[in-house]
Amino acid sequence: MKINVNLKDLIHNYKEEVEKPRPVSKTGVVKAIICSLVFAFLYYYFVLPPINIFASEFYLAITIVTVATTIFVNIFCRRGFRKSYRLSKHAFKFLVGIWAIYFVMVIVSAPIFHAKSYSKVLELQEGVFKDDVAEVDFEKIPVVDRDTAVKLGSRKMGEMGDLVSQYSIDPAYSQVTVNGKPMRNTPLVYSDLIKWLQNKSSGIPYYIAVDMADQDVMMVKLPQPIKYSFSDKFQRNIRRLIRFKYPTAIIDEINFEVDDKDHPYWVASTLKPTVGLIGAFDSNSVIVVDAVSGEANRYEVGQVPDWVDRVYSANLVMRQLNWNGRMKRGFINQFIGQKGVTQPTDGYNYLSIDNDIYMYTGITSVLQDESNIGFALINMRTKEAKFYPLSSADEHSAMDSAEGAVQEKGYTATFPILINLYNRPTYFLSLKDNAGLIKTFAFIDAQNYQTVRTGQTVKEALKAFNESYVASDHEPAETEKRNIIIEEIVPVTVEGNTNYFIKAKGDQTIYIATIAKSNRLPFLKAGDKISIEGEAIGDGSQFNISAIKD
Repeated sequence: MKINVNLKDLIHNYKEEVEKPRPVSKTGVVKAIICSLVFAFLYYYFVLPPINIFASEFYLAITIVTVATTIFVNIFCRRGFRKSYRLSKHAFKFLVGIWAIYFVMVIVSAPIFHAKSYSKVLELQEGVFKDDVAEVDFEKIPVVDRDTAVKLGSRKMGEMGDLVSQYSIDPAYSQVTVNGKPMRNTPLVYSDLIKWLQNKSSGIPYYIAVDMADQDVMMVKLPQPIKYSFSDKFQRNIRRLIRFKYPTAIIDEINFEVDDKDHPYWVASTLKPTVGLIGAFDSNSVIVVDAVSGEANRYEVGQVPDWVDRVYSANLVMRQLNWNGRMKRGFINQFIGQKGVTQPTDGYNYLSIDNDIYMYTGITSVLQDESNIGFALINMRTKEAKFYPLSSADEHSAMDSAEGAVQEKGYTATFPILINLYNRPTYFLSLKDNAGLIKTFAFIDAQNYQTVRTGQTVKEALKAFNESYVASDHEPAETEKRNIIIEEIVPVTVEGNTNYFIKAKGDQTIYIATIAKSNRLPFLKAGDKISIEGEAIGDGSQFNISAIKD
């Protein structure tokens, strides 16, 4: 049997069928509305976008919910092809409209129109290094970086047989200051959903504290267990708790901290735009959540509790430092001319000063390599920022120099911290083997990175650095005049340089001078009275002579 099919008639019939108006089912409308609301709620519950017109996540959420709603309406309302097309077209126009609003805000707030305002979001005040940064206390000098803290914490956790089967360790290890000492604290977390179901009523009883100075690791038992954390589920999840209590807040960073009574809290920094409509986000408040009760309080910047260490995140501060260095003299200058254009170096570290955490990073010119024109210290609680104009090697050059001093061992240097050693900026870092274990320590003169000394302990490295420091031709930071009577003088050769060690009558200080400081040194003897200039080192037990007066 032969069947004749007219293609034009087939297409015509198909179009009539798909474009034929269909009555809208009330049941279908109800189903579409319910499905859309359920989808919107689930998206909000799990993704947790801020309901804030300044957040890009808000526009993404609207886009996804709008697309889902359009699909549900077309499925359940059984609309004809033409009406479905019109609905999709209207939805597309709506989305184009809201994204157009967002991009207009972005363009209006762009740095090209507000360069000076961007540069002032963080302003650096010039400081005096030896006045602002106290000489290093070797009992509080941090020798443990984050990676080493993770290894130490894992080792400690392995010793706790009753805990390791139920809990894991949160990898955050936030650096804080406790009684002036640098610490890295992190809570335990539930290993998985089953472990949470088994232990949620008793909570998380411990957190790990790593002393960054003496490498001690403590499993600290909390007075009351943590009931709200990242590993908790449903309404006890810390992100969800904060979002539902503060639906409009734009969250930057959430850190674990404990107060002076060892009570656990979560500290969440919030952001708001400060330039134009949606430009130059900066911290405007912190949300402090009691990790035991879930009680949340919001504090404006400048009114946070004293025990809170971190209000500003490092990434935020580094971005603002970049704006400050690049756009102080206008937007175009950073590309053409580049007069006075600076930028932070590639990396940062933290210092504990008094009871606050400071972020340290070098500042370099965009036109130079491997050298800093100075460095910046920024208080992570108040954002007080100071710049110290000291020419020095950049941090990576110091790291390379330290690795070169032990190149036969193949150790890897950690990112250095900057300390005040004898009123001079000095890099200090650890060197680790392939297993990530600290094997040796190094001091590097920040202004002469070829002066590097290492030791298996901090004391050994310091002793070696002191010897090279005496033999070097550096200018003392601050000279002092003294008159002494020689009781004993002994020449000692250190690395081919002759140094004279002098003991004075009635004085326990050891006076040290290189032969280059005075031609009189070989002829001095016990009983001679001399006038000297130089600088006292550390606790004053050593005095480096820079000149002997006639």
